[in-house]
Amino acid sequence: MPRVLGIEIPGKKQLAYSLRYIYGIGPTRAMEVIEKTGLDPVKKADDLTDDEVRRLTEVLQSDDYRIEGDLRREVQQNIRRLISIGSYRGLRHRRGLPVRGQRTSTNARTRKGPKKTVGAVRDKATRKATRG
Repeated sequence: MPRVLGIEIPGKKQLAYSLRYIYGIGPTRAMEVIEKTGLDPVKKADDLTDDEVRRLTEVLQSDDYRIEGDLRREVQQNIRRLISIGSYRGLRHRRGLPVRGQRTSTNARTRKGPKKTVGAVRDKATRKATRG
């Protein structure tokens, strides 16, 4: 597994797919980077020479791309800013609810977490135990 910018990219996959394991690089940006470096997108990441890995690193470190730590930091700062100014989106972030207008009466389990059952306990033995 070759290391690009401190991230292990999968070596058994084609370069166009393995570059996507870097945070901030999707399909379009991966192809863009491959074109700039002049590499073959079908080539496996394990088959890259040291020179090719160096060229990839140089292109990714250029000011054109914000990836990994810098991008994560920027996203977190944006969320903190929304929370601090008290915007609607900031409130949704603070409460851990969906931010982009999805319904919450059903679904939204990714943001809200597992269901917390509220209501009467039906079993008599459990009811006595909870009463004390």
